[in-house]
Amino acid sequence: MNIHENNPVRSFKVGKNTIYDCGKIELESNEMLSFKTHSGREYDFTAKPWGFYASPSINGRLKHEGFKTALVQNSKGRIFLMCVEKDKVDAFLDYLREDQQEVLEWLHERDASS
Repeated sequence: MNIHENNPVRSFKVGKNTIYDCGKIELESNEMLSFKTHSGREYDFTAKPWGFYASPSINGRLKHEGFKTALVQNSKGRIFLMCVEKDKVDAFLDYLREDQQEVLEWLHERDASS
């Protein structure tokens, strides 16, 4: 793993929000990086020879970690995968309303047997 920090941190606006680009991490094949929320929930990102596992299983590990996973579309028609802490859904829905985005589907609700 190689870490390239942005010093100074680059910032830019997306709608009403300011995003802070702190740097880049290069992962070799089969290396994993875990992200942890302040509440202790984890999200893993794994490099593979063919690309990335960009998410743990949506209706398995993420759900067990306390995330609800939504497929979201913005006003420009762009689609995003968003993971929401289960106790922060109201704040998430407020954000979507403010930003004129909509949930296309809650993916964590899919049955693993289908």
